[in-house]
Amino acid sequence: PDLSGYEKFGLGNVKYNISRIHVTAIEFPSASISLIPGSGIKLVIGNASLTIDMNWNIRTWMFKDSGRSTVYISKVFVTAIFSTPLDNTGHTSISLTSCRTTSGDIDIKLNGKS
Repeated sequence: PDLSGYEKFGLGNVKYNISRIHVTAIEFPSASISLIPGSGIKLVIGNASLTIDMNWNIRTWMFKDSGRSTVYISKVFVTAIFSTPLDNTGHTSISLTSCRTTSGDIDIKLNGKS
């Protein structure tokens, strides 16, 4: 979904809008799934990266600008634990028990009119 809102900076508000957000690339060079006996599944993703393209525009009382942006996020690590209990009918269900995510580097390139 698009993101929009206001942020207060110094002498006034900055109105922003981020739209047409698209994940254009994603890499999982290291991923593993393991069973946790009697309780569920553990998913570990290491050193992942993703690239996101989007449109942006900002407006203040002094100026306005808009353009395209590319965000590259790297060194992403995710550990997720899923529980897999049986429901009342004996079918397996799955739910996220815990999730920890960290990212190392974020590179943002803004292309605008100004």
